[in-house]
Amino acid sequence: MNPIHPNRPTAPPAAPAPWTPAPWVPPSETEQLLHEAALRGDPRAQLAALAGAELYIPAPRAEADAKPDTITWRAHHDPAGFVCRPVLTRGMLPAWHPDWVFHGVSLRWAAEFGWSDPRVFLGVNVGTPGQLLLPTSPTDLALWQRAYAENDRLRENRLLALRHGALHGPLAYGLACGAHLAIGNAVPWNEVGTVYREYTTERDQLRDSWGITGHAEWREQLDALLDARNSPPEPDFVLRTRDQLASALGELPSADLWRETAAGHAQDLGAAADVVKGIENLVRRIMRYEARFRADGLLPPDGRVRTTVAYDYGRAVNLARWGLSARYCTPADAEAAIVHAGALSKSAHLSWEEFSAGYALGRVLRFDEEEYGPFYEQNVLAHRLLAESEGSPWRHIPWR
Repeated sequence: MNPIHPNRPTAPPAAPAPWTPAPWVPPSETEQLLHEAALRGDPRAQLAALAGAELYIPAPRAEADAKPDTITWRAHHDPAGFVCRPVLTRGMLPAWHPDWVFHGVSLRWAAEFGWSDPRVFLGVNVGTPGQLLLPTSPTDLALWQRAYAENDRLRENRLLALRHGALHGPLAYGLACGAHLAIGNAVPWNEVGTVYREYTTERDQLRDSWGITGHAEWREQLDALLDARNSPPEPDFVLRTRDQLASALGELPSADLWRETAAGHAQDLGAAADVVKGIENLVRRIMRYEARFRADGLLPPDGRVRTTVAYDYGRAVNLARWGLSARYCTPADAEAAIVHAGALSKSAHLSWEEFSAGYALGRVLRFDEEEYGPFYEQNVLAHRLLAESEGSPWRHIPWR
């Protein structure tokens, strides 16, 4: 009997609700496009998504080091009964491992592989909720080639992110300070993982551009960036001179006063005549770049750059990611460096926009030579994407 209502029978306990697994969430845009195309039964859209993405083939690191120009693509015999040659999209790569690396390939490369048995599929993300098996008959391979020709791109001019990547906190903050190069390299801005670029390319780039072939050299170059010693000191010398004059005068100095004072300071420090002349020219160059920055929205109408250390700090974030991708450091090493670079950036700048303008000036002074070419245009593009994109870290991570 019910003790509260003695004349009412006791109701049986409710049956537990059946457990329903959470729906699969594609980790990035590529997997999202593939998933949506699969739901629609749209093989053409699937090929278009694959054609616009880099695909990855796993390899033992020792094998990749011994034969960096050779890709061994092993067949996979699945318990479900099919045979395939597997590739992974970026969002489905496994966690970083020191002894396993990945070759980057394209859909065109796969089409030209030399398929001899039409019973062997191309397996995309095999064993995951986003699994896709593509037939490999000559007709199908011709469709891959056509899709690649129509959709060949490296997702340039995009701000990419991984849904399972860092989105908040100190690590995400630091990664956001490296977003300019992430955009330029068409990689997600918020990833610290298995690849940045594919393994052999990464090691070649570090060797050829930075002289890095191991952990010690990677650490040396990283420390130089974190100490803002990689870039030439002259830009910050003349920018500090302007700030000191503005503080003393209560207003910005004239161009002539800034130029003459900076040159005089350099001369007082014992600089040679050609160095002093270079300081005068540098002031003129900075003024012209700042005027162009204002016209293109990198600076507000009355804005100016106070320091270019953002260029070193932003590259430090990416060098940490490159070192991890090349297996020259551990995830803990890379994450610590990225967080440190973010903290240094925060202390040196007042906003994301100011950081971006400083980064841009440091880069164009180093490489652009007032041509306003690719080095300049990439800065403008990255700044606009970060300022305007709904998913930008600038909108979701406060500077302070």
